[in-house]
Amino acid sequence: MAVRAHGRMVFWEGASMWVLGTRPGDGPYPKTQPHSHHAVQVTLSLRGWFTLETSDQQLGGPAAAVAPDTEHAFQAEGAVAHLFVDPDGRTGRELQRVLFASAPLVSLPGLADAREQLLAAFEAPRREDQPLIDLGRAVVAQLAPDGDRDLRPDARVRRMSTWAAARLDAPVSLVDAAAHVGLSTGRARHLFVEQTGLPFRTYLLWQRLTKAVELFSGGSSLTEAAHGAGFSDSAHLSRTFRRMFGIAADSLRVT
Repeated sequence: MAVRAHGRMVFWEGASMWVLGTRPGDGPYPKTQPHSHHAVQVTLSLRGWFTLETSDQQLGGPAAAVAPDTEHAFQAEGAVAHLFVDPDGRTGRELQRVLFASAPLVSLPGLADAREQLLAAFEAPRREDQPLIDLGRAVVAQLAPDGDRDLRPDARVRRMSTWAAARLDAPVSLVDAAAHVGLSTGRARHLFVEQTGLPFRTYLLWQRLTKAVELFSGGSSLTEAAHGAGFSDSAHLSRTFRRMFGIAADSLRVT
């Protein structure tokens, strides 16, 4: 697979930032396939342009946000930053409350300073993760200043999620997760969907993918990342990555 974009990925609790760019002369990154993922997505143009579109909307830069589990397509040229935030945590729920009252795809004003600083940090000769993480946190705080409000899911759902997240490289079942919090399987299934909007199995797949991407960006091969996150093989990981991000994982070169 030809490399279509280069960049960096940084991760912190409940969020990640992907700064990706095409090189001069490469032309735009091809439009992705329609896809959806379980994260709030904030996209910022750092250099060049981007477009995001759903079945009935299309928006361009300089900044826009997509609600979790919303099917969309993406195209860009230059450099962009994608900020992904866990939609089930305090901050993610506050972002949804603030951003998506009118539509699942919205333009974002007032982030010019953040875009300029992100580009400078990305292009700095000394490649450090912390400045990108700090800027990502600052963008989230600017968009959701009341993110400390307790809008999290039911405590039992949080405990199920935490229990599963510690076991992603091994078989995990709803039956065992339910037993861990003292619920019947049926009650746990209903409560999980009610609180997160996703079946436990789908949520677990998203968590595995997030871990695999982190391993891949840290230097693991696709095969190593797949096994470390509990996928059966690299082909399973690649299919899931394409379905949730609309592109092939091996079309990116990231650090």
